[in-house]
Amino acid sequence: MSKVVVVGEINVDLICQGYSAFPAPGREILVDDFVTTLGSSSAICAAGLARLGTDVVFVGKVGADLWGDYCLQAMSSAGIDVSRVRRDPLLKTGVTVSITSAQDRALVSFPGSVAELSADEVDDDALAGADHLHVSSYFLQTKLRRGCSGLFARASAAGLTTSLDPGCDPEGRWDRDLLATLREVDVFFPNELELAAITGEPDLAAGLRRLANGRTQTIVTLGASGCATLSDGELLPVPAFAIQPVDTTGAGDSFNAGFLHAKLSGLPLRECLRWGAAAGSLSTRGLGGTARQASIDEMRALLAADR
Repeated sequence: MSKVVVVGEINVDLICQGYSAFPAPGREILVDDFVTTLGSSSAICAAGLARLGTDVVFVGKVGADLWGDYCLQAMSSAGIDVSRVRRDPLLKTGVTVSITSAQDRALVSFPGSVAELSADEVDDDALAGADHLHVSSYFLQTKLRRGCSGLFARASAAGLTTSLDPGCDPEGRWDRDLLATLREVDVFFPNELELAAITGEPDLAAGLRRLANGRTQTIVTLGASGCATLSDGELLPVPAFAIQPVDTTGAGDSFNAGFLHAKLSGLPLRECLRWGAAAGSLSTRGLGGTARQASIDEMRALLAADR
């Protein structure tokens, strides 16, 4: 069994699902459903990996509050080792309000503890014996970001492969320090909007080529259109699976989990893309990022049916 260390943010998601019109300032709308669930890109990816049978250790930080209790219990119940998550009584656990539909979503977040983990707090013992290091939400984790390149370099020196999901930059700056960090990263997971913003290239293939640095395999997620990457310099697309979505929250993070599980199992690139696409598609069957993440049997059944 592969062991993955996820270093990242933890927050709770409050999800309002199914709106007839998106709320405008000064107006109120009604939604069809509401759930409280484990949020954050890093935690959702970790839960997806654990659901597929991967051994997952999480390094993060939460407040010593009710939301922190909730998140740690949810993560532990999902099979994630949370012994390296620190509780800080001076912090509040982050909260995200998601207004979502089957087609899209909008998020309002209070970062809280999300921004407070630093790379210095990830010691070498946390990486010992692991096969892979994954980090999500590069732009939200402001303290971690400062030492992220060094953290990836330490992981590589220890024999781990590495991956990064940038997430959205709420400031819209997309600073160039990310490109330097990518020189220490094996797999990069932007979505199509993030890829265009980072590279300045509206064309998908051109954006992928712009990030080619001789090391990093960039995998771009395309929502209902699937995913794509470059293989021998040529665009390699893989379609999404035909699942009727309930909620798209965390689908990209579940994609990451499926791709990484397949990669760590030694599968070829195209199969890794299919595993990612299947995991992302299946995760949209329920509200929240973790409620309906795929089991290994569900993944294999969907992949076999699509041959």
